[in-house]
Amino acid sequence: MTDQAHGTESEIPGKPTSASRTTLSHIMTHNDTNLLGTVHGGVIMKLVDDAAGAVAGRHSGGPAVTASMDEMVFLEPVRVGDLVHVRAQVNWTGRSSMEVGVRVMAERWNESTPAQQVGSAYLVFAAVDGDGRPRPVPPVIPETERDRRRYQEAQIRRTHRLARRRAIKELREKRIADGIDVD
Repeated sequence: MTDQAHGTESEIPGKPTSASRTTLSHIMTHNDTNLLGTVHGGVIMKLVDDAAGAVAGRHSGGPAVTASMDEMVFLEPVRVGDLVHVRAQVNWTGRSSMEVGVRVMAERWNESTPAQQVGSAYLVFAAVDGDGRPRPVPPVIPETERDRRRYQEAQIRRTHRLARRRAIKELREKRIADGIDVD
């Protein structure tokens, strides 16, 4: 069967975006605070990684490890007592990698006001086998216009990640060739 998204032969049937989408909710306590009295960014980042990892594992049907985190953006502070909802979905898939988009929402635990977006991130996961080697993942099948937009944007981010990695490698190789130390 031809994988329409990648233009390659694929024996793994695709999965719709909704098949692995998930929300992780957590109430923030004093144990989560930084020196300013708001929730520490690292706590939010761990929740983001946990939710994204669950989505990547669900989509790929097995273990997946975090390869990179792009564009972690904090829009508003999170406070003690906030109920944080971390919503994640697979935006794009390659042969063994997946981009997972995450939106972080927060609402006061004791108020009926709507949740507000407080952060977002994009993570890349690699599906691995029992020996830690890359394994193939099912193609993601975008279901809505929003999913198709996210898929296209993910392809742009992937192109930029690869170009940045290549440019840095070339710069380092040039510096080494020129006898300049690059630790």
